[in-house]
Amino acid sequence: MNRYDIVIIGSGIGGLVCGGILSREGFRVCVLEKNKQIGGSLQTFSREKEIFDSGVHYIGGLDKGQNLYQIFKYLGVMDKLKLQRMDEDAFDKIIISNDHKVYRQAQGYENFIKHLADDFPEEETAIRNYCDKIKEICNKFPLYNLRTNGLYEEKADVLTLDTHSVITSLTGNTTLQAVLAGNNALYVGRPDETPFYIHALIINSYIESSWKCINGGSQIGKILARNIRDSGGEIARNCEVIKIVTEGDTAVYAETANGARYYADQFISNIHPAKTMELTNAEVIKNIYRKRIRNLPHTISSFLIHIVLKKGSFKYFRHNYYYHKAGEIWNLADYTEDNWPLGYALFFPPSSKTGAYADAMTIFTYMRYEEVEPWQHTFNTVSAENNRGAGYDAFKKYKAEILLDCVEEKFPGLRSCIQSYTTSTPLSYRDYIGNYDGSLYGIAKDYKDPLKTFISPRTKVRNLFLTGQNINIHGVLGSSISALLTCVSLLGNENVVEKIRNA
Repeated sequence: MNRYDIVIIGSGIGGLVCGGILSREGFRVCVLEKNKQIGGSLQTFSREKEIFDSGVHYIGGLDKGQNLYQIFKYLGVMDKLKLQRMDEDAFDKIIISNDHKVYRQAQGYENFIKHLADDFPEEETAIRNYCDKIKEICNKFPLYNLRTNGLYEEKADVLTLDTHSVITSLTGNTTLQAVLAGNNALYVGRPDETPFYIHALIINSYIESSWKCINGGSQIGKILARNIRDSGGEIARNCEVIKIVTEGDTAVYAETANGARYYADQFISNIHPAKTMELTNAEVIKNIYRKRIRNLPHTISSFLIHIVLKKGSFKYFRHNYYYHKAGEIWNLADYTEDNWPLGYALFFPPSSKTGAYADAMTIFTYMRYEEVEPWQHTFNTVSAENNRGAGYDAFKKYKAEILLDCVEEKFPGLRSCIQSYTTSTPLSYRDYIGNYDGSLYGIAKDYKDPLKTFISPRTKVRNLFLTGQNINIHGVLGSSISALLTCVSLLGNENVVEKIRNA
C-alpha cells in the first residue's frame, strides 16, 4: 500500500515548497504530478537547443537576507541555483508608443528614485512618496516579512486600496503614472479592480533585487524535488489524481488515473481550488462554496512568441522591456481585434553560454481564452503542439505576425534577426498548468470586495489543505509564501517561520 504522512497533489512551486518544508520537518511526503515534467510554471522547454521559460522570466527578493532568499536558503536551494543579477540600473525598461524616451526601474530604492527623478525632476517627491507607500504596505504583511504573530487586522485596512487610485493620487503626471504602472503585466493591472497591495508586494521584491535563472527556472523545481527525495519523500510523475476519497470529514486516499491509491494522514492540493473541489464529493463541502469558488473571475491569459535568434544578431540585455500604446496602460487586457496588442513585454533568457548577444527572446502579450475556444476540445501535454489542426496553426501565425509588426516599430530590424520561432496560446498554458482557461495568475483579486477572493488554505475536509497562487499572491515569491501559509496551517504553529527567518 502507498502510505505517506502527506500527499501533495501538483508539483507547481507551491506544492514543491510545501513538500520541501514538510520534508525538512520530518514528514514523509509524496508529490503527485500529472505531467511528465514537474514544476508547473517553472517548466522549461527547448527549441533548437535554446532553453525557454514557460512562466518564470525573472525573480525578486533573492539578495542575502531578503524573503525569498531566506525561504530558499532554508530549503537548501539557494546555494545550488545558477543566477544572473539583472542590471542594477534597470531591471525593467518602460517604453511608450509615442515617446522616444526609455524609462528605467532600477534595483534598490534610492537607485530607483534617482533614475526616475532624472527623467521627472519635478516629481522626485511624488516618486519618493510612492516608494514609501510601497514599503508601508509591504510592512503590513507578516508572512511576506517572515514575521510571526501577525494579525489579519494589521493588513485589513490596506486590502481595499486600489492601485490606479493610489498611483494617480501621488502624481498628476500621466507619463510618470504610466511608468510606475508600466510593468503591470506582472499582475494584470486593471483600474477599479487591482488592489494596491498586489502591486506593492510584487514590485517591492524586484526593487529589492532582480534575478534571472541561467538555463531556466526549472532548476528550482529540480533542486526542490531532489531535496524532497533525499529526505525520504517521493515524486511521482505522469500521475494524474482523479479523485480524493473521503470518509465523513476526513480524506483517506487520492486515486490516480491508472487506479493507484495514495493514502496519507494529510493532503495538500496545489491545483486550482475549484478543480480540487471537483475531485472530492465530500458532503462537508457545501455546494454554495463549490459554486462560489468555481465562479470567481480569473485573470486573462497570454500569447507568447519564443524566438531563436541568429547568432550575433541581437544584443543581449540584462533587463526586460515593457511596452504599451500611449494612454492604454490601464486597459491592456481590454483590447479589441482591431487594436491588439495594446502592450507587450520582451524577455531575454540567459544560458550558460550567453555573451554580448542574445541567443533567444520571448515576446509576451495578453490574449483572452475566448479567442482559442474553437480549439478548446483539443488537448496537448507534450512538447510540440501539432494536434489542433491547420486552422489553429494559421491563427497562431496570423497573431504572431501582428505582434512582430508591433515590436518591430520600437526594435527595427528584429525580423531579420529571427532564425525561427514558435508560439504558445491560452490553450498551451491551460494544458501545461492544468487550469480552466490558461489564466496567467489564477483568481483575479478585487479591492472592492477583498474577502470574496480570500481562499483559506483550510477546507471543510479537516485534513485537506490548499496551496498555490490562488491562496495568496502569484509568482515564485507569492506561491512560496502561500506554501508557507499552508504549512503553518497544517502544522498548527509558526515555528517554521522562525526557522526560515534565521536560516
